[in-house]
Amino acid sequence: MKNILLPTDFSENAWNATKYAIELFKDEECVFHLLNTYTPAIANSRFMATSLSGGQLEDGVRNNSEHGLKKVLNKINKTYQNPRHSFKTISSFSLLVDEIKEIVEDKAIDLIVTGTKGASGLDEVFMGSNTVRIIKSIKNSPVLAIPQFFKYQRPSEIAFATDFNRFCSQSELQPIIDLAHTFNATIRIVHVQYEIKALTEIQQFNLNMLRKYLSDNEHYLHTVSELNSVSKTLEVFAEELDIHLLAMLNYQHSYMEKMTRE
Repeated sequence: MKNILLPTDFSENAWNATKYAIELFKDEECVFHLLNTYTPAIANSRFMATSLSGGQLEDGVRNNSEHGLKKVLNKINKTYQNPRHSFKTISSFSLLVDEIKEIVEDKAIDLIVTGTKGASGLDEVFMGSNTVRIIKSIKNSPVLAIPQFFKYQRPSEIAFATDFNRFCSQSELQPIIDLAHTFNATIRIVHVQYEIKALTEIQQFNLNMLRKYLSDNEHYLHTVSELNSVSKTLEVFAEELDIHLLAMLNYQHSYMEKMTRE
C-alpha cells in the first residue's frame, strides 16, 4: 500500500498532477492524501481591518479550503472509479512546506506529486516555485514534479542525471528502481560535462556502485556535453531520447542545486 501526498491549490496544474499520479499508480493499492494549506490574507485597508476580525478571516479561508478539497474529491470520483485507490483530504492552517514535513512523517508518505505552475521547460520548473521549496526542504520523501501541460505517458524511458561526485545509496535509488520494474522501463544514466574528460577515481567508484544497484534493470550510460546550462542540456537530452521521467538526487553541488540557481 503506497501513501501518495498531493498538495493542491485547486489550480489546473495541481489537477494535472493529481491526474498524473492516479494514472501512474492505477494498478497499485494507494491512499492519496489531498492537501491544501491556507493562511488568512492580511487585511490591507482600514475598512477591512475594522470590518473583519482575525477569526472571521480564518473561518473564511478555512471554509474555502475545505470546500475546494470537497470539489476536487467529487471531480476525482466522477472521473475515476478505481477500487485500488482511496482518498483522504487534509485542510491545514499552516505554511505548505511545514505541513508537508509533518505529513510525510505522520502518514509514512512514499511520494509527493506536485504540479509546477506555468512550467514547460526544465529551467521554468525550477524558478522560484513551491516545487523548489518542497524539493529543497523535504529530505525523506521523493518528489515528482509534473509540468503544467504534461500529459501522462507510460514511463518506458527513465533518465537519472548524476555527476558521480556523490555516492548514491540503494535506498535513495529505490523509487527509480521500483518504477523501472513496474513499467519495464529502461534507465538512462546521464552525465553532463562542461568538457568531456575521464572520470576521477571517486566518480568511477560511484558509477560502478550505481551500476551494481541497477544490475536487474536495463540501463545505459550517456555522457553529454553541456550546452548553455545543465537544465537546457537535460531538456534536449530528454526530447531526443523521448524520456518520460527525469530523476535527480538533491544534495550540495548536485545538478538539482545548480538548476535551482540557473
